[in-house]
Amino acid sequence: MANPVPPRDRTDQPWRSEGAPPPPPARKKMPGGWGGLILTALVVYLIANLVLSFFNEKDGPTISYTEFDKQVAAGNVTKIYSKGDAIQGQLKNKQPAPNGDGDYTKFTTQRPAFADDDLWAQLTKNNVTVTAEPVVQERSFLANLLISLAPMLLLVLLWVFIARRMSAGMGGAGGMLGRKAPPKPVELEAGRRTTFEDVAGIDEVEGELNDVVDFLKNPGAYRDMGAKMPRGVLLAGPPGTGKTLLARAVAGEAGVPFFSASASEFIEMIVGVGASRVRELFNEARKVAPAIIFIDEIDTIGRARGGGAGMGGHDEREQTLNQILTEMDGFTGSEGVIVLAATNRADVLDPALTRPGRFDRIVHVNPPDRGGREAILRIHTRQIPLAQDVDLEHVAKTTPGMTGAELANLANEAALLAVKRRQKTVTRSDLSDALEKVQLGAERPLVMPLEERRRTAYHESGHALLGMLQPGADPVRKITIVPRGRALGVTLSTPESDKYAYTEDYLRGRIIGALGGMAAEQVVFGVITTGAESDLEQVTTIARGMAGRWGMSERVGRLTAIPGDTQQAYGLSAAPATLDTVDEEMRRIVEECYESALNQLREHREKLDALAEALLAEETLEEAEAYRAAGIPRLGKEGREEGEAEREGEGEGEGEGL
Repeated sequence: MANPVPPRDRTDQPWRSEGAPPPPPARKKMPGGWGGLILTALVVYLIANLVLSFFNEKDGPTISYTEFDKQVAAGNVTKIYSKGDAIQGQLKNKQPAPNGDGDYTKFTTQRPAFADDDLWAQLTKNNVTVTAEPVVQERSFLANLLISLAPMLLLVLLWVFIARRMSAGMGGAGGMLGRKAPPKPVELEAGRRTTFEDVAGIDEVEGELNDVVDFLKNPGAYRDMGAKMPRGVLLAGPPGTGKTLLARAVAGEAGVPFFSASASEFIEMIVGVGASRVRELFNEARKVAPAIIFIDEIDTIGRARGGGAGMGGHDEREQTLNQILTEMDGFTGSEGVIVLAATNRADVLDPALTRPGRFDRIVHVNPPDRGGREAILRIHTRQIPLAQDVDLEHVAKTTPGMTGAELANLANEAALLAVKRRQKTVTRSDLSDALEKVQLGAERPLVMPLEERRRTAYHESGHALLGMLQPGADPVRKITIVPRGRALGVTLSTPESDKYAYTEDYLRGRIIGALGGMAAEQVVFGVITTGAESDLEQVTTIARGMAGRWGMSERVGRLTAIPGDTQQAYGLSAAPATLDTVDEEMRRIVEECYESALNQLREHREKLDALAEALLAEETLEEAEAYRAAGIPRLGKEGREEGEAEREGEGEGEGEGL
């Protein structure tokens, strides 16, 4: 199983790495991060204000001249200092402050200009000392200036410290938009890296990538022969087929550093950031060459340029793409840096990206066949204790079309069920229930009225019966009227073996089976309900493909009239008259199949009733029970395989399109 890549320490670094030599020791991070810095600034500000308030506190209050005269007359003044009409003094005994804020001994007052009292005689009479120095010592101008500027100086110093930390950790351009620190190597469990032993089900792809591994291991042999390896390899395939795992396995097999990034992580709102990050990534890879750079979901920035007006970030996407093209074109054969990229939309990539000299090798990664699924299941169950009754070959047989990621999810769901049931091992029942949950959806605790349950039972019985009656149809594996996901009931049909192409008869059978639910409701109840919505979506998809894409209509001819890419404008793919013909042929195909479904259900009404009654009684019927209830013989394994040997293609369960 692949080793998970641990999260990055910093979100501004748009790549991960493994196998790279350790970078120079970086400075320790500020404890607490941004929150700690903000809290520190607030504490410094509060302390500075408290200190200033302490120093700015006056030594005594300002009292009235009347109060001063009274204290002099009472002999309570010990000394004074006067400068002009301003008087400072000190009392012998404390007196209550005029404002009621405690007591005071030192004071200041102002002698009125119109006062005509004999102040000097009073002072001499009461032995008051007139000093030559101020009683209340005043701070110098410089001291006052420094104290008033202290909070601002502290904040400036704190801001300079923060700016230096940001610059050291994130690089130039304000520390947020420019260069990034070198990537840290991923710490792997026991030093083990992903290899081809962790990859299964796609042996043919491994063979193509072995050339890359051999080149990275023995670049001298290729150089002596004058051969040049592809500068870029594009892995194209559906989601979940193991493209990222393959790229890591190539790096692990070759024993070279592996840099991985998602294309979307290069894009920022400010133009030029993505290109700068691309340059930094390629520079880091060149320093430790030979190395592998892996860019996931490259269609995010690699779409064809000039395809229409872009919204915000369009210029930034194009600049990032141009930088990738420039970096790849600047490679020389001796650098030993190979770029791997993954996408599930290879058809929308810019031609400059896939031309020879850049991504000049395209490797298609498809879902695994039966043997590949079994091998993948064995990999993903290596750490899961399995019971004796578990047959992974049977599980692989019943999971056609599943990708490696879906099979991994299936194994994990089975393990979760075993834990919930407090078991020591994962049993066959756990895998079966997990497969139902993955394919059909989770059960819903929905209580339906009896009439609704009866209509649902006939709807699902119509699907199943027509699937049993159609020659060459996929066998019915399970029928249930237990609500799952968005559906009130589900009929599951899977093929005996993998299929890779479809015949017209098989597709018509799929349409007839999908219309069986609506036809059963029409035959039994004389009404049509909304329960056939998903069935009609599947029917529309198949009929449109037959009439407009696969040449199965005489009127349209052997041509493709509608696009296979759903994002392309439907009306721009062909002339209006051709599209009208496609619509008419779609209606004709569906109407013929619906009439066939109605006729077959009317002809086998007793089997439909028997299957519906059994479904109402049991709620869920397995394969053997369903065929027995309908009274239709089910061919054994050997007979079925003999009948299936000459057929090709792959089918899905009810409710799924091609």
